[in-house]
Amino acid sequence: MEVHEIMTRSVEFVHPETTLQEAAERMRLHDLGFLPVCDRERVLGVVTDRDITVRATAAGRDSEITAVREVMTDGAVFCNEDDDVRSAARLMRERQVRRLLVLDHAHRLVGVVSLGDLASAAHDGEMVGHTLEGVTEPSWAPET
Repeated sequence: MEVHEIMTRSVEFVHPETTLQEAAERMRLHDLGFLPVCDRERVLGVVTDRDITVRATAAGRDSEITAVREVMTDGAVFCNEDDDVRSAARLMRERQVRRLLVLDHAHRLVGVVSLGDLASAAHDGEMVGHTLEGVTEPSWAPET
């Protein structure tokens, strides 16, 4: 099975100059926890609700004038639309992300695949469980 068969096709995104207030409002309106940040057709990164809270609000930034580019996470994790679902799951596990941006061969954003998409479409519960386990495994080790 290929990623394009299970991905969510309609993707909300924001421009890097969008204010945090506008981005947060779009997240609220569409019940999203993240938005890809795109300049025309090029993906620059993602902004998450956590980016807004931890990087902006905790630092005392004004959400009505602070641009998304100032707090976004650079280097979004992505796969191609014709990648195998298993390779997408492996990438999620290795990079510890709950969703991947999906690009076409011209590097344009065409969708998003999430853990939920994997769980809904996969007939392999072991693959989904293994992916979830890898995504939620702490990437840090406490000092002993």
